[in-house]
Amino acid sequence: MGFPKDFLWGGATAANQCEGGWNEGGKGLADSDVKTAGSLTEPRYITYMDAQGNPGKAVSEHAIPADAHKAVIDGCYYPYHEAIDFYHRYKEDIALFAEMGFKVFRMSIAWTRIFPKGMEEEPNQEGLAFYRNVFQELRKYGIEPLVTIQHYDVPLYLEENLGGWKNRRMIELFDRYTEVIFREYKGLVKYWLTFNEINSVLMMKHLFANYPDKTIKEDFQLIHHQFVASARAVKRAHEIDPNYVIGCMIAGGPSTYPLTCDPKDVIATQERLQENIYYSADVMVRGEYPYFAERIWQKYGVELSMTEQDIEDLRNGTVDMLTYSYYCTSCCTTHEVRETAGGNLNMGPKNPYLTYSEWGWSLDPDGLRYTLNEYYGRYHIPLMVVENGLGAVDTLEEDGTIHDSYRIEYFRAHIKAMKQALADGVDLRGFTPWGCIDLVSASTGEMKKRYGFIYVDKDNEGNGSLDRYRKDSFYWYKKVIATNGEDLD
Repeated sequence: MGFPKDFLWGGATAANQCEGGWNEGGKGLADSDVKTAGSLTEPRYITYMDAQGNPGKAVSEHAIPADAHKAVIDGCYYPYHEAIDFYHRYKEDIALFAEMGFKVFRMSIAWTRIFPKGMEEEPNQEGLAFYRNVFQELRKYGIEPLVTIQHYDVPLYLEENLGGWKNRRMIELFDRYTEVIFREYKGLVKYWLTFNEINSVLMMKHLFANYPDKTIKEDFQLIHHQFVASARAVKRAHEIDPNYVIGCMIAGGPSTYPLTCDPKDVIATQERLQENIYYSADVMVRGEYPYFAERIWQKYGVELSMTEQDIEDLRNGTVDMLTYSYYCTSCCTTHEVRETAGGNLNMGPKNPYLTYSEWGWSLDPDGLRYTLNEYYGRYHIPLMVVENGLGAVDTLEEDGTIHDSYRIEYFRAHIKAMKQALADGVDLRGFTPWGCIDLVSASTGEMKKRYGFIYVDKDNEGNGSLDRYRKDSFYWYKKVIATNGEDLD
């Protein structure tokens, strides 16, 4: 068995990581706009002004003084401000996607382009026009837009004045935002995703040492508000256009395997998967909290504020498809950890059977087949893999070529794994590799860690022409799409 004839091959980006134009077209300030660049060894910082007007920077939200407000500070480099300038170069980039043969392009809308502060009664017309132009350009080439409504990009005004998604008022503001875009882009967009990697907030307590108990409780309330907002958006979308296909999007690789065959490791892994993956996916696909939710709430002392209307909204707003990101896997153990690995929300002991990238990410195509089977077996709805890829250092040769055989090898193995999952009987509808064009890394703020089939001439300090170059993987992926996944040589 091969890929279905209508399989959606494409690529994926996010507005904050590729768009730029941070203060153009009436766009407001987003929380991502106050994050500096970092590296594998240097963290990204959030910049702020304290009550006395003194600038400062913090490695996390919890380290910002209580009387400070986030701000753009002179002398700091913010890689998202220009990113790769998709805002001005989208026609050039979409033409390159079309040359590769894309059937679908996953992108996100910046909420701050539509409602600059998030509180306005009327949307920003320049922002609406920009995305309309992008969608029309995609349609010109027969490319389906797959649009993420919120991709780690919240209006800073809402973060500073409402506390972001900790505040229930965010639900009604999200209602307004989604009502506008669902009506505005009816007939141009068919596929929508509500929140990117919605479950990632619940993984923070495992990623950061001494994560505050108070914040853990807030995170569970925060994600509940997002679940309700997502469900209401799904119902609204179907009322506005019955042809809309609405999906959830989860981070799908973390804590996949027990490190040993010790039953305690197996149970610990099961509980971690329930907490990190299924707690969120069950709500969005099945429309209710899973049976193990009570155990999790008791574990962390969570007293969830939930109304009868919330319960009804969750029940009436189940998604049409489940989509997820898959880069690597991790292990879970109750034993002493001798060697650790980490990357993209995956932390824990190193898997002795896998190799690892320069950034500590495991290379595990078998894990993709495994997760596809697990998710389809649990939910029985269509799936898409909407992020997958290898971050690596690429070299632009003097003749303008980029020889990235390592990326081709990575994708070849993962596409074979998807093909095996299809043969297993999984209903897999599409594949959009992450950063199909080089963009700013979300975790480190680097350009050095590149994912794309298209090279963008820009470095970690923001220098470069922004010219685009086709990598060897560009021509390889073009051939893969043209043969519907049959020719992987």
